[in-house]
Amino acid sequence: MPADRVRETLGALQQRGPDGEGVFRFDAGKVSGVLLHTRLSIIDLDDRAAQPMTRHGCTVVFNGEIYNYVEIRRKLVQKGVVFTTKSDTEVLLQAYLAGGDAFTKELEGMWALAIWDSRRERLLLSRDRFGEKPLYYTQAGDGIYFGSQTNALREITGKIFQVNQQQILRYLVQGYKSLYKHGETFYKDIHEVPHATTLTITDDLNISPKRYWVPRYGPQERSLSESVDATRHALISSMRMRLRSDVPMAFCLSGGVDSGALASIAAKKFGQQVATFSIIDPDERYDEKENIDATVRDIGPNHTEVLLNPKEITLESLEELVAYHDAPIATITYFIHSFLSREISKAGYKVVFSGTSADELFTGYYDHWIWHLLELRGHKNFANLKTAWKKHILPGVRNPLLRDLDRYFTNPDERGHIYLHDDVFAGYMRASFREGWSEEYFCDSPLRNRTLNELFHEATPVILHEDDLNSMMYSLENRSPYLDTKLFEVALTTPIEHLMMDGYAKFPLRAAMKGILNDQVRLDRRKRGFNASIHSILDLDLPESRDMILSNSPIFDIVRRDKIEALLGERPLPNSFSKFLFNFINAKFFLP
Repeated sequence: MPADRVRETLGALQQRGPDGEGVFRFDAGKVSGVLLHTRLSIIDLDDRAAQPMTRHGCTVVFNGEIYNYVEIRRKLVQKGVVFTTKSDTEVLLQAYLAGGDAFTKELEGMWALAIWDSRRERLLLSRDRFGEKPLYYTQAGDGIYFGSQTNALREITGKIFQVNQQQILRYLVQGYKSLYKHGETFYKDIHEVPHATTLTITDDLNISPKRYWVPRYGPQERSLSESVDATRHALISSMRMRLRSDVPMAFCLSGGVDSGALASIAAKKFGQQVATFSIIDPDERYDEKENIDATVRDIGPNHTEVLLNPKEITLESLEELVAYHDAPIATITYFIHSFLSREISKAGYKVVFSGTSADELFTGYYDHWIWHLLELRGHKNFANLKTAWKKHILPGVRNPLLRDLDRYFTNPDERGHIYLHDDVFAGYMRASFREGWSEEYFCDSPLRNRTLNELFHEATPVILHEDDLNSMMYSLENRSPYLDTKLFEVALTTPIEHLMMDGYAKFPLRAAMKGILNDQVRLDRRKRGFNASIHSILDLDLPESRDMILSNSPIFDIVRRDKIEALLGERPLPNSFSKFLFNFINAKFFLP
């Protein structure tokens, strides 16, 4: 590998790891290679824990955290393993040496890793159960290249990858939930290692994938109180492990249960002096300040607010974010989230907690109510559940399809609400585009089949991708305590009837947080979501903004210019059209 390519690749990854870098070259006769690493120091800050790390003929490069490294280390020490660092990296490598390919079953954490095993002359790539850490690869004639970001693949290969126009069309017409259904990325010939998968690469460049974990749905006979106790125990245990750090930590705080619960557990159960950061949107549809203030009063954190002001946010800042992501930003939410990441980093923190996937685990979206009611039609409490839905949930539902129970009860396969107005947006395209709805079959439960699709193919993969890039852009590590294996198992074994009650989504989680999370937030039924209108973040009335959006670009080979001009002049802009316009701007910045 030429030295200049190595330098350029390390430079492309510097924000992911500004605290050090390392290179390991190997040559086994039939195969040779190089492992590169840039370090963000979180556990054992000493240089002795730097990567690449070699033990007994095996060398690892690793991005992420093994949260149960203390427990694994203890077991290995009892077996006679000698450690020279206090890092989770050495624990991971020694776990591989002791357990072989089955070592991932022992790990609780997030990871993208590569292990060169000189004893067997093979390379192992592995990604964590939920896909929290990204791992891309491409196969060229002379070898296989892999990395944490697509721009690193461009640097290490010296290749210009063609844009995958089909993925652009999915993004524009169907939105972010379509992006992880087909195993494609925004570039042709660049692939992502699937979650919970290990790739073994031998000296003939043969790639052998193997799933090491498969999610299982199996509700158990469990009372409501038992479900609540199990949820509380598993979430507190998850937080106990994830609070391990040798650097300062902060929390993203919205007005909802998910993030409020995490910050409150840290403060009240573990005595942490908590730092919280919140986005404040003056748009009443997304304004959560009242609930944020309630949590701040309750736990007394070092609190910072970031006020959205379209006069201070520029299209240039969005263009810079797209360039770093090397892809369009999935939703408005993650443009906003980047402001939080910036402020958290400026304040000196290196780890940040987010409430990712509590909705998927414990059912928190509006359509979950429909699948819940559909599944419990024969239940003795069905009439009360339906009455509570009409009283407490229906008034807040904006998606017109989700206001009609009969549509779904008559046709349980109805999914029109997910790709709302995709027929209209398809008409904005210059070429015909129509890709039917698809979802994986996980189980017979309509509710759980939906949440598992969201968790592994629709919402969570996008959230994790954006969280990782936004955090790493500012040299932050993002931690998601709800994505814990044992907590996942508790949620997936909780009886369906316990999940939603009396107009409360995520009922076991809310009940589990009694006495920990303040009741104003814990008992608030409203679902606002971490989102914003495009007009809350960008002043599209500025002549320079309109000129930038409508200027000549390859995007207009895909999208009709007249349709965009019409949207720019429309007030108010319906929610789904606001999302489309944001996606259009992103796609325009992304295309060369």
